[in-house]
Amino acid sequence: MNVAIKTGTETMTAWEIIPRLKRYQMLPQLIKEAIIDAAIAEINCTTNQTTQAIEIFYQQQGLTTPEARQAWLESRGMNQEDVTDIATRNLKIEKLKQEKFGGGLTSYFLQRKGQLDKVVFSIVRVSDMGLAQELYFRLEEGHSFAELAKTYSQGQEAAAGGIVPPMEMGKLPPAIASAFNSYGTGTILPPFPLGNEYVVIKIEQKISVQLDSQVRQRLLNEQFQAWLNK
Repeated sequence: MNVAIKTGTETMTAWEIIPRLKRYQMLPQLIKEAIIDAAIAEINCTTNQTTQAIEIFYQQQGLTTPEARQAWLESRGMNQEDVTDIATRNLKIEKLKQEKFGGGLTSYFLQRKGQLDKVVFSIVRVSDMGLAQELYFRLEEGHSFAELAKTYSQGQEAAAGGIVPPMEMGKLPPAIASAFNSYGTGTILPPFPLGNEYVVIKIEQKISVQLDSQVRQRLLNEQFQAWLNK
């Protein structure tokens, strides 16, 4: 019998592992990891990168002495080669992302920018169109948006005077995103329906996203996941 795993109560053979993975809904993840392994098989790390990755891995596990590291390996049936593979895997994946998608990242960023740009706005939500219209006229006359929001708004933003922190355009309801694309900062939008409510919105600030290191990494991850899901 080809024993693969022993637990306190049972022994599983290699042939029994796949059905278990299917039962626990872990098989799709196993397939994805196998695809990744095949894709990074020819990607190499420098000696310094490998040494650093292994040290970081051990530090993350809280293993600071040679004795603790050896005991940890033995308890898991692993050797140093296994640690090297595990420790450098993420680094190789990042190299794969750069190789596959880094060259076209600027173009992809320009495609996604409209959804990644952020906007700060104030909003009043009410259930009556007549009240929404009245509040709109008051705001046009110079009344305080914050005060009217605290008094009348039914949304959770009321406590903050109707202000909504920066939100990505792509995460907004289409009706709001469309309005923001049509008007500039400082505009108070006429009332319009949103779900079961009527809203009045003021555009406070538009924030144009830049292709910095954080956005770059996010877009690389997006493209990598899209490729992997295919």
